[in-house]
Amino acid sequence: MIDWVIVFVAGFLGGMLNAIAGGGSFITLPALIWVGVPPIAANTTGTAALLPGYLASAWRFRRDIEYPNGLSLWLVCAIALLGGCIGATTLLLTSDQVFSALIPWLILLSTTAFIVGPKLMNLKRPSSDHIVEKNDSCQVYFINAAALFVICIYGGYFNGGMGIILLAAFGLMGQSNLLGMNGLKSIVSALLTVVAVLIYALGGSIDLEYLLLLGLGSVIGGYVGAGLAYRVSQSHLRLFIIVIGCLMAAGFFLDGSL
Repeated sequence: MIDWVIVFVAGFLGGMLNAIAGGGSFITLPALIWVGVPPIAANTTGTAALLPGYLASAWRFRRDIEYPNGLSLWLVCAIALLGGCIGATTLLLTSDQVFSALIPWLILLSTTAFIVGPKLMNLKRPSSDHIVEKNDSCQVYFINAAALFVICIYGGYFNGGMGIILLAAFGLMGQSNLLGMNGLKSIVSALLTVVAVLIYALGGSIDLEYLLLLGLGSVIGGYVGAGLAYRVSQSHLRLFIIVIGCLMAAGFFLDGSL
């Protein structure tokens, strides 16, 4: 019974964190491993269960969504689906032993993104009044698309911290409206997670025992979190996520050294 409670609470907290800033996998991955799910199955199951939360968040932010320079809705969809497919396939080709060794480093990478993300988001892009040559514009569009593609591959493979990495990337692409960025982040996360989950399911790596319970918690948490995003202190929340990330990484490093 206690395992079910742990999984539900992890789903709720994971969905809530993903809706506000990202980092839900910091909660769901360790919780699933704690109740006995193998590492890769814990990652795929957690990713699958957080999908409804992404959808709920995208719906809540639907009126605020904005797109960066050169990235239309259809291009964003294509990049997210292709990147998620590549990342998910790569994960299924990875052994549990290798993935277990990678977990603390992946969490550290995600935590680092939480730390440097706001600084990257605050970097100023050239003024819109500045005349940009056509070739320069094409180069900017290509860089934006390539950056999003790499992030989506990462999201299909691990998913942890992908939200804040996306927010930082959108900031560098010239966006400044956090609500609009959150809406786009939710759409990208949902799309790449849909195709990733399909691949995980075909590979038989999803643990069905906890999937529905974790998913239910993520839906409730995702909707609650999207509402809190309008009122919660971003600095306090970010500090909380960074602390959780550091603790989780330390825990996995210590566990691997025993």
